[in-house]
Amino acid sequence: MIVAAGLGTRLKPLSDLRPKPVVPIRGVPMIAYTLALLAKHGVSEVVVNAHHLPDQLIDATRDVCPDGIDLQFSIEPELLHTGGAIRQVADFLRGSDPCLVIGGDMLIDADLGKLVARHIDNDAAFTMLLKEHDPRAEEFGTIGIDSQGCVCRVGDRFDLGGQTRAGVYTWINVVSARMLDSLPDRRVFSHLDDWLMPLLAEGARDIRAEIAGPEDCIWEPVGTPAEYLAVNLDLPPLSYLAQVSDVDSVTVTTASAANAVEDVIIGAGATLGSGVSLQRAVVWNGEHVTDGLCASDGVFAGGRFHPCLPERDGDGTDP
Repeated sequence: MIVAAGLGTRLKPLSDLRPKPVVPIRGVPMIAYTLALLAKHGVSEVVVNAHHLPDQLIDATRDVCPDGIDLQFSIEPELLHTGGAIRQVADFLRGSDPCLVIGGDMLIDADLGKLVARHIDNDAAFTMLLKEHDPRAEEFGTIGIDSQGCVCRVGDRFDLGGQTRAGVYTWINVVSARMLDSLPDRRVFSHLDDWLMPLLAEGARDIRAEIAGPEDCIWEPVGTPAEYLAVNLDLPPLSYLAQVSDVDSVTVTTASAANAVEDVIIGAGATLGSGVSLQRAVVWNGEHVTDGLCASDGVFAGGRFHPCLPERDGDGTDP
């Protein structure tokens, strides 16, 4: 499952134009990268949940879905949040034991096969992937594990004690079919606060985490305009990049004689008006940049330029 139904509030105004999983990274919908990662590791069936601008999400996901993946959608007229979204597709997920549940608002590269194998070896019900020593740990919060690899702390709102290591939650999860039997009998709920944490409080020892170091996991969240701009300008070296369809259809320029353009990602079919001066910017596919526009550190989308400067105090969210 790719969890993709969120409103993308922190990514506004870009998420007013497109669902967050569909905003283009180097001209390609972000969800294409997640699908390419899954295809690389042999996944053949994927369900994607949809709520915000669902038609856009469905059409774009179908367009970029790799051959060999059977794609389904779970429509949420009412946003069900992370736990309710999983519950709505529980029957689909039971078809693979274990299954994968992955967030749709990030670029990530990790060895999913190794993660699943560790999950099976440990006879775990739920295994999440954490990234250790990530410089954004203070911003995003961390999840802690004890000496046995069992989850014992979630952010600053749940702590059983006994933590030996911690990492940032990457939103990659391996879930056994038996775990789905413990889903709360509710429509709308959080998978962490309303499902996992109560089970941990009751003494569950099969909710685990695997720790990945910086060399084992690339994780780039795309939750804010500043994060979006940064990942476009400095695309990480993803092992499956060659499998992302049309990723080379954009122009990545560091200088242009016709326009004062430097460090700009120009989407397929986009054009620049006369006298345009851009620095550190992204131009979405098919856009025409207004004559004489002088701007930097932002995105030209929906017919106008949107600054993407980092927020002064940040707005990171605990896991």
